[in-house]
Amino acid sequence: MSKHNYSRRKFLGTMPCVAVGTTTLFSSLINLKAMNNIMASTSMAGGDYKALVCVLLSGGNDSFNMIVPRSNAEYNEYATVRSNQALAQNDLLAINPDSGDGREYGLHPSLTNMQQMFEAGNLAFVNNIGTLVEPTSKSGVLDSTSNLPLGLLSHSDQVQHWQTAFPQDRTNLGWGGKMADILKSLNDDNGVSMNISLGGNNVFQRGESIVEYAINNDGGVAIQGWNNPAPFFQLMTEDVTDMMNRQYEDIFKDSYKGVLKRSIESNEVFNSAIDNQTPLLTTFSNNNLSQDLNMVAQSIKARDQLGAKRQIFFVQLGGFDNHDELINNHGQLMATLDTAFAEFYAATEELGVSDCVTTYTISDFARTLTSNGNGTDHAWGGNAIVMGGAVKGKQMYGDYPSLALGNDLELGGGGVLIPTTSTDSYFAELAMWFGISPNDLSQILPNIGNFYNVGSGTAPLGFLI
Repeated sequence: MSKHNYSRRKFLGTMPCVAVGTTTLFSSLINLKAMNNIMASTSMAGGDYKALVCVLLSGGNDSFNMIVPRSNAEYNEYATVRSNQALAQNDLLAINPDSGDGREYGLHPSLTNMQQMFEAGNLAFVNNIGTLVEPTSKSGVLDSTSNLPLGLLSHSDQVQHWQTAFPQDRTNLGWGGKMADILKSLNDDNGVSMNISLGGNNVFQRGESIVEYAINNDGGVAIQGWNNPAPFFQLMTEDVTDMMNRQYEDIFKDSYKGVLKRSIESNEVFNSAIDNQTPLLTTFSNNNLSQDLNMVAQSIKARDQLGAKRQIFFVQLGGFDNHDELINNHGQLMATLDTAFAEFYAATEELGVSDCVTTYTISDFARTLTSNGNGTDHAWGGNAIVMGGAVKGKQMYGDYPSLALGNDLELGGGGVLIPTTSTDSYFAELAMWFGISPNDLSQILPNIGNFYNVGSGTAPLGFLI
């Protein structure tokens, strides 16, 4: 059902996200007094649940083959520039944004589920987004008067900048970690971090006091052999326990002991909470991204046992650095992404929390518009996906650029586009929905004042309810 009809689902979407399913909640509202009591209690600080799910498309997503102009004049321009990397016009999956720019658009033919979710109002796209220090023009780049992100077109720098929101320098603190620092009191202090990673250690979730809790899609990762009854492992367990019970004058040894102890305690709490859940009815495919999102869904289901009012998840799908075999490789990656996102959204609906969970993509950068022969190279501005019940879907946010070479945003180098939507605006919208005050945005997004007036009372981009 589309959210654009004023339905029961739309009404519930305007209420705080509570820790029970919306269907159960609605059926329990037997009179107006009960409704008022529910709304009053959930409006209090900490009375709601929200989750952000960051999906890193690692390597640089060729996102101008993810969303493609479909109207004849613009498609012909696209096909001319992209040459042997262009998708066939008749293969594109038509989308119909509620408000548009007069052009027609289509999705990669592998994105069948996303086409349906877009049309149903549960998914949107953010166009020509990228890391920026300040609004930037072509002339400012060419005459070196613009303050540019450090290490443009570099994988290591750009993927870090997307996670730190501080592109003029390298830092080891991420904006997700800084958010968790601010909101950590909303969750119980049971050793399980607000920030849960299925993508290993990452800078995005690292704050001053909060670090990521890394798991895999089977659950918490304990010390191999811990509490195993076999004699060798029992000896190891006893030795490690003895080490943790000692006091060390060496600050580094004592710190390591603390990290190890917290890791073991976190695994026990987390795995116990997951193991006590009934299985999800939603079926997930047997690929790493689907299985990672399956574990995210299970972690969300266990939120009450974990004492979590807020959760931030980090997941990644690799393989996007397609300097060769782009058409085949990118098509397979789009199919994997499409399937996993559809399965995960279905799971959030099963759990009754689709309005409380927002999933969004980031990537190092887009790819060059022109072909290098059998693939594409590193570029800058590209397109991102945002999905969830709170998303004002069936919309394209930000300006989809002209794909003609030599236009006012194209820097040369085979079609490198200057972003017109900053990552700061994208992140600010997500952060404010998550519970960060506009007055606190500059603590997590140091450059936000260059793109958004925090006192304006309006949303940075407008894609979330």
